[in-house]
Amino acid sequence: MSAEMTSGAPAGRTRLSGRWPLLTGALIAALGLTFGGITTASAHGNSGHIAHPAHPAPPSSTVAPTRGDSIPNVTLVENKIKAYYGDTVVGTDHVPSTTGNYAKEVHGIEAKARSYLAHARVKPAEGKKSVVFDIDDTTLNTYNYEIFSGFSYNPMTNADYVNNARFPEVYGMPALVNWASSKGYTVFFLTGRPETQRAGTVTNLSKVGYQVPLDTAHLYLKYTAGNQPSYIRCAAATCTTTEYKSQTRKHIESLGYDLVANFGDQFSDLRGGYGDKTFKIPNPMYYLP
Repeated sequence: MSAEMTSGAPAGRTRLSGRWPLLTGALIAALGLTFGGITTASAHGNSGHIAHPAHPAPPSSTVAPTRGDSIPNVTLVENKIKAYYGDTVVGTDHVPSTTGNYAKEVHGIEAKARSYLAHARVKPAEGKKSVVFDIDDTTLNTYNYEIFSGFSYNPMTNADYVNNARFPEVYGMPALVNWASSKGYTVFFLTGRPETQRAGTVTNLSKVGYQVPLDTAHLYLKYTAGNQPSYIRCAAATCTTTEYKSQTRKHIESLGYDLVANFGDQFSDLRGGYGDKTFKIPNPMYYLP
């Protein structure tokens, strides 16, 4: 997931435009987890970057139902989410099952990504081959926090999980990332977590097995007012997820890289171009516009 920050908020999953309530995310789950999978870019634009097709939008949160019994029951939807992840208790944490439907779906996406990266061709004029990954629910799984918080985001408790490196890996993702690095891909991480959470983020990624550079040149965290990078053209308080992430990817490409693939669990991680192909990691727990 790309956890986008509201100005001044301390935690990793703060939002530019607010988090959808669980019920809205629940509608997504109730409709069959349709947001997992892969989106392929269509064609190069005039700038030499690939233009992405439109991503489907989730159900609107502003349309008021006319009947209460038309709304999915929150408890039942939560149970569906738990069943999809295969809720498993390890120590004091609830984590996804290694053999559940979530793990199976993620492994399928990773296999397709590996096949694509193994055969992708990069033209010398387009730069050194690279890949970019979101963090929350793309490379680190936050299901344990969602269960702890009752699917209700709290900036203080979330920051505790982030800063104490409490998230497990998204199953199979360290192997994919490390394999890509071994094949000559430069790996970048691009997250909406704020700079104040850099140390915890680096520790967590290293802890679960990501064996790639995690310095400031390869790990991009969200800026705050006063430290806005020159390549970002929108103010910290108003910059949308898509603007922040696409402008950062544009900056990476300006450094001489071809972003062969872009991975994220939110469509806002993937929109805006600057990436030859996008891979959507399933996440029925919440939606970030």
